[in-house]
Amino acid sequence: MWAILPAKNFNHAKKRLAPSLTPVERQALFAAMLEDVLAVATDVDMLEGVLVLTRDEKAVALAQAYGARVEREPANKGQSAAVERAANILLADGVHGVLTLPGDTPNVSASEIKTILQRHGDTPAMSIVPSHDGRGSNCVILSPPNLIPFHFGHDSLIPHLTEADARNITPNIINDLPGIALDIDTPADLATLLDTPNQTRARTYLNESGIAARFEMESGRAGAA
Repeated sequence: MWAILPAKNFNHAKKRLAPSLTPVERQALFAAMLEDVLAVATDVDMLEGVLVLTRDEKAVALAQAYGARVEREPANKGQSAAVERAANILLADGVHGVLTLPGDTPNVSASEIKTILQRHGDTPAMSIVPSHDGRGSNCVILSPPNLIPFHFGHDSLIPHLTEADARNITPNIINDLPGIALDIDTPADLATLLDTPNQTRARTYLNESGIAARFEMESGRAGAA
């Protein structure tokens, strides 16, 4: 089983956080979150490897620093196309299963990834971890890697389940892994992250940059209004 981690261009990252963070802050936060995920995934001995698909040189450097395999993305065609390209590359290499990871889940832990792998069934099989709002797909595990087409986006859970149903596959839906379920897309997600005690690179950046204090102050003003 290989992990697939698509990484979009840093200058396009986390645009939905624009009301709360500057472009420089968004890029720095994305880098910290991506490193959190890389550090965890590359430390899971149950994974054969981690493949990062990207066009961004900063992402390439981070991936190589953690010993991940890097495949260049020829064009920005979206997360679904990127993951499908990576899955096909691994399938051609004889890999029997893939686990997708988003780069914006800084609270993911090695124990959560191991839990997913342990609960995944025998081939053919599909497992999925919904996002914390119940709409997205934060982790999809497929064996074989081309079991279903990918449909990532803000409302990807139902399309993925529909693809499984069309193939008479009963997916294993895993709802008790809060670290991987929390993807950081909006200011509300960021506030939720700040309410968790996890000591991650993302949390360190938010503290040291003053963003955490700024959010706390803004929340205090809102509560006092």
